[in-house]
Amino acid sequence: MIEVQSSHAAEAGNDERVSPAGEFAHDLARALANRPRSISPKYFYDAEGSRLFDRICELPEYYPTRTELGILARHAPDIAAHMGPQAEIVEFGAGSLRKVRLLLDAMDRPARYLPIDISGEHLAHSAALLQRDYPGLEVRPVAADYTQRLLLPAQPPDAGRRVGFFPGSTIGNFAPEEALHFLTSAAQVLRGGALLIGADLVKDPAVLHAAYNDSQGVTAAFNLNLLARANRELGTRFDLAQFAHGAFYNAPHRRIEMHLVSRKRQRVALGGEWYEFEEGDSLHTENSHKFTIDSLRALASRAGFRPGPVWTDPDHLFSVHWLHAPE
Repeated sequence: MIEVQSSHAAEAGNDERVSPAGEFAHDLARALANRPRSISPKYFYDAEGSRLFDRICELPEYYPTRTELGILARHAPDIAAHMGPQAEIVEFGAGSLRKVRLLLDAMDRPARYLPIDISGEHLAHSAALLQRDYPGLEVRPVAADYTQRLLLPAQPPDAGRRVGFFPGSTIGNFAPEEALHFLTSAAQVLRGGALLIGADLVKDPAVLHAAYNDSQGVTAAFNLNLLARANRELGTRFDLAQFAHGAFYNAPHRRIEMHLVSRKRQRVALGGEWYEFEEGDSLHTENSHKFTIDSLRALASRAGFRPGPVWTDPDHLFSVHWLHAPE
């Protein structure tokens, strides 16, 4: 069974909670009304968006997934030793649950696995597959927005450390102040334990450009799916053919930016309001900040973590950090 949490305050009564569709409509309306237009990348991840992202991870141009998998496979015994026996894993933004298998295979009697993801349908499917392959492991999926306040179940009585797992350099999707807020919250949730986090590193802009502008157009489809989702769930009538995928490296900010760019003058209705797009106007859908090892460790320290070991690949494309949570 999937535990579902509201993305709003946990203390709010059921009557006060906003449905996922209502939250999406509210945030999209605000994004369309603002200048510049920008919306959280969390809305990429409905079932179709999650499926497309899984395809992105297999693309030849998209190095982060295979590079991080290589790091985890190579160093899993060392990482498991840091976790200690009977550790509990909390994975933020769990997705397809592929990477955690490398950790589970190396761990000493894992106590429980709590995958958290905003896409409940995709999470349920992935969790069922994992449970089938690890029948002795308690798998307790939580459908929630992990960027909001989380109330996790109490640890089992015999559990060891609670270890957060945040792979994929998803930390790079946050604005700097949002990243600090997330890490500060995670430090409290993981008190006495640790966080294992993946962070993409600064590198040749040409490598970055290719990773977000793949030759098969999967990333473009993933980006445009946000508008398709709005059509499906909110009744908008975005003409996907009239929006282009745009992704580029903003060197001064050390980040990839993804945009949906209007190909012509057009307008779209949402909630009884009309929103105008001029030719060339864009909706900013994602940032993917890149880090140096020192900058990630400094950010973690500000959030209350004590930086520990760092593992990277031979080409220095990606890094995986062990961060000690406060006691």
